[in-house]
Amino acid sequence: MLGRWFGAADRGETLSVWRVLIVEDDPQMLAFFAASVQRSPELALVGSVGTVAQARAILGDASQVVDVLLTDLGLPDGSGLEVIRYARDCHPACEPLVISMFGDEDNVLASIEAGALGYIHKDAAPDDIAKTILEMKTGASPISPMIARRVLSKYRSMQPKSLPAHVVIAQAAIKTEVTGADKSILSPREQEVLELIARGFSYSEIAAQKGLSVHTVQTHIKSLYGKLEVHSKMEAVLEGTRMGLLRQPL
Repeated sequence: MLGRWFGAADRGETLSVWRVLIVEDDPQMLAFFAASVQRSPELALVGSVGTVAQARAILGDASQVVDVLLTDLGLPDGSGLEVIRYARDCHPACEPLVISMFGDEDNVLASIEAGALGYIHKDAAPDDIAKTILEMKTGASPISPMIARRVLSKYRSMQPKSLPAHVVIAQAAIKTEVTGADKSILSPREQEVLELIARGFSYSEIAAQKGLSVHTVQTHIKSLYGKLEVHSKMEAVLEGTRMGLLRQPL
């Protein structure tokens, strides 16, 4: 099996190669995305399939490592949302992207709620596809401002409506003090990584700050995801705040 890392001493870390699974039922589009991935020396193609069943077979194979899932939502035997959820269950560190068309914002929003970190339009240029994937692996989220606003709006609508915003924030701060003992859930290093994620740092920036490899940072993130029972950075920050692991600024 192609390893994720190439370089010195077995698992050297001079070059990271991210393994990509593509799920798209249009043969021409599937070939287009596969060729785009294969042109990048920093990406490796795990598989290119056209159905939910085929995707689940690859994702459920314990011998496979999938770092990035690129999936369409409308598949012959089901929804790409199912693929996203299954990928996050089997590979907690996997980061999904949705293949979408312009005007498909509602479905994109649903995919983000399922765990996707962003989307790629079907008319994207080949180089842009690889660039988008690589930028995501360094901490970026390819989401348009309009989609980001809709996500934030939906999250805000879930907050108590009967209280002013500053009161809600103050209550969260009080809860932080009360539940501070929950910090024992995470190791000191995992706590540091969570705090840096909340501040918007990418994997590579966290690695540089803490003198770690990107691979080690990802290992900590995978572990804290499991402890918090979340599947994405956004969920980790929200759940960490809810549990009192992160302070909300007053």
